[in-house]
Amino acid sequence: MAMDYMKEIKDISAEEAVILWQASRLSLSKSYEKAPEILKVHGSVIGTLGNFSASIGKAKSKKTFNVSAIVAAALKNGTVLRYVAELSDGKRKVLYVDTEQSPYHCLKVMKRILRMAGLPDDRDNENLEFLALRKYTPEQRIKIVEQAIYNTPDIGLVIIDGIRDMVYDINSPGESTRIISKLMQWTDDRQIHIHTILHQNKGDENARGHIGTELNNKAETVLLVEKDKSNGDISNVSAMHIRAMDFEPFAFRINDSALPELIDGYKSEAKKPGRPEEEKFDPYRHITEQQHRIALEAVFGLKEEYGYKELEDALIKSYTSIGVKLNHQKAVPLITMLRNKRMIVQENGRKYTFMPDFHY
Repeated sequence: MAMDYMKEIKDISAEEAVILWQASRLSLSKSYEKAPEILKVHGSVIGTLGNFSASIGKAKSKKTFNVSAIVAAALKNGTVLRYVAELSDGKRKVLYVDTEQSPYHCLKVMKRILRMAGLPDDRDNENLEFLALRKYTPEQRIKIVEQAIYNTPDIGLVIIDGIRDMVYDINSPGESTRIISKLMQWTDDRQIHIHTILHQNKGDENARGHIGTELNNKAETVLLVEKDKSNGDISNVSAMHIRAMDFEPFAFRINDSALPELIDGYKSEAKKPGRPEEEKFDPYRHITEQQHRIALEAVFGLKEEYGYKELEDALIKSYTSIGVKLNHQKAVPLITMLRNKRMIVQENGRKYTFMPDFHY
């Protein structure tokens, strides 16, 4: 079945490729607009028009509740939980696509979103369109969503709750590449932002399947929603990957009205008694962008790709040579930060490579 699904991918002629080549050339004589910022957390940009983002988390981590807050902020064009939405006129319409739940449960999500936005929940809202696509096949879902995106006036934000259901096999490189390419095409063509939801693996923190790897590599922001370790009624939201400046994680719980409620000043772990702890090493704050670039260019000037252990050793030597003292304990968060910022990437379980055009 997956093979039939992939037949839709077609090659282009040499003449078409030449046209696209010429149209894709950048020129210093032209100006290019910065992508409009429409979603923020604590002043950090998590969503711009022309890009896509994702939320990941394990089952029952309340991912859909969290995304409901994002949609409510967009409808309100204001703040819900810690999400701040700023959609311009002509981009106020939100399309919510659910691939997993029945129409009955989708309606509950729809009502919740409207209540969170302070809007009536007993009638349709002109700025929210909700699609329940559980009964369709992956290729039918893609075609339906594509038609909705290209034929909905004033669309600015699209939610795909269940990107996994847009493919037959989450571990298929071909299918994963195709749907991620679709997200990039849709966002660029329509100048919208798409936010998707995907489950995490049960045994680790990675997004599930090959499609999860592609999302991590290509998404503008990947939000992690997880249950608090000491209180299962509380969910924490943090940035697993983010191109912009990282934001302080926040937490919410579900109140008596079945709505997510922000927990102000919440800390997941209590401070230990005794002497104040030494400030935790933060490779983003404690090392400058220029130092990162010099060290990385030195490391990858010697080799194009590294395995994890040899990369760790090379980074320690390179950063130390420019005055940044590292050990193996500090190299771990450094590599994590370099991956999160797309300064280095690891594609399909291969070795690490350098991305010189990174956004800091």
